[in-house]
Amino acid sequence: MNARILQTAAAVILAVSLAVAASGFFILDQTEEAIILRLGAWRATVTEPGLHFKMPLLESVAIYDNRLLALNTPDEQILLGDQKRLVVDTYTRYRIVDPLRFYQSVRTESNARSQLGSIIQSSMRRVMGTVMMPAILSDQRAEVMRTILKDVAEAAQPLGVTVVDVRLHRADLPEETSQAIYDRMKSERERQAKELRAQGYEWGQQIRSKADRDRTVLLAEAQRQSQILRGEGDAESSRVYGEAFSQDPQFYAFYRSLQAYRSALGEGTTLVLSPDNDFLKFFSGGPKR
Repeated sequence: MNARILQTAAAVILAVSLAVAASGFFILDQTEEAIILRLGAWRATVTEPGLHFKMPLLESVAIYDNRLLALNTPDEQILLGDQKRLVVDTYTRYRIVDPLRFYQSVRTESNARSQLGSIIQSSMRRVMGTVMMPAILSDQRAEVMRTILKDVAEAAQPLGVTVVDVRLHRADLPEETSQAIYDRMKSERERQAKELRAQGYEWGQQIRSKADRDRTVLLAEAQRQSQILRGEGDAESSRVYGEAFSQDPQFYAFYRSLQAYRSALGEGTTLVLSPDNDFLKFFSGGPKR
C-alpha cells in the first residue's frame, strides 16, 4: 500500500514537474515579437523566431504582432472650416516598433487601437476644422491627409507604434444635409423642366402660327392663280366657241339644242309641249340650210 502511494505521488510530482518545465518554453513566429517579464518587470525583448525559454512561474511573456496592422475608425461628423458638416471614417496602417514601450503604455492591442482611434479622431477634427469643403473635394485633399498623418504619427510615438498611413475611407454629407441638397436639386430640375416646357410650348405656338399663316398665304395665292387660270380658260373657251359659232351659226344652234334635248328629255322624263313650240323645232324639219 505504501509503495503504491509513493508511486502515485512520484507520478504526480513528475507530471507537475514536466508541466512546469513545459511552461518554460514558448515558440515565437516570424511575424511576432515578445518581451519577457520577470515578476512584472522587463527582462528581455525577443525578436528572433523559434523556440525560446523563460523561467517557469517567475517569468511571463507578452507576444505582439510585428506586421503592418489595420485600424478602421467608425463614422464621425466633423465640422469643417466653412461650417459645413462632413461624415468621415478613416483607415489607418500602423506597426508596433517598440514592444516594451507598447507594453508599458497600452499593454494590449485592443487598448492600443482604442487610444490610436482617439488620437486619429482628435487630429481629424483639429486639422479638418481649418479647411474648407472644396479642399476635401480637390487635389488639396492629399495635402490635408499628409498633415493628419504627421500629426497622428507624432502623437502615437509614446505608444511604441509607428503610423504608416492615414486615409479617408469615406467622406459624405450627413443624411439630413444630403436629403436637403437632393430636395433642392430636385426642385431646381423641376423648375428648369417647367421653363423648358413653357419655352417649348411658346416655340410650338410660334411654329404653328407661322405654319397657319404660310398655309393661308399659299391657299390665297393658289386660289388667285386658279381664278386667273379659270378666267383665262373661260376666255379661251368663249373665244373658241365664238369662232365655232361664227363659222356655222345654224349648226351651232342645232348642236346646242341637241344638248338641251339630252338634258331635258332623259329617261323617265315627261314633258308636255305644243308641237309648234320653238324647243321642238328641230323635230319637225331638222336644221335649215
